[in-house]
Amino acid sequence: MTRVIVTSKNPAKVSAVEAAFHDVFPDTLFTFIGVSVPSDVPDQPMTAQETYAGACNRVRHAKAKYDGDVYVGVEAGLDGQHTFAWMVIDDGTTQGEARSASLPLPPEALDALHQGEELGNVMDRMFATQNVKQKGGAIGMLTGHRLTRSSVYHQALIMALIPFMHPHLYR
Repeated sequence: MTRVIVTSKNPAKVSAVEAAFHDVFPDTLFTFIGVSVPSDVPDQPMTAQETYAGACNRVRHAKAKYDGDVYVGVEAGLDGQHTFAWMVIDDGTTQGEARSASLPLPPEALDALHQGEELGNVMDRMFATQNVKQKGGAIGMLTGHRLTRSSVYHQALIMALIPFMHPHLYR
């Protein structure tokens, strides 16, 4: 049984990791464990660099604290006027990384983020919802649920798994 440590307890992130691993490695038995570890970046990363650092830091902290076979860091943040997420997957030998698709944010949301709010809270207010970040996320709200946070993360996670699918090409 392969123990996958997901560096978040957010159901949208954990389900995206589960789906991607099962799609890529359908014959492998996995146990997925969501954990809470620090990112060492602001709760709302404001740059692509902060977002990437957050994902890497989460993996580093999880490796130091939890016994797993594979560690997955997922960190959402901003890149200019867009929100996206970095995926970092590490098994101690191989590391895969990928960015999710970028979602353009409305000016009102960007203004609130630059005032220090987190995107989930901004979306909850704009769409009169509760805890959207653990559901479809801003992606779900802005696409009319045609896409969700999990569906967009799923694609990026599969791309981050490419070095594990073809290890001979990534040595």
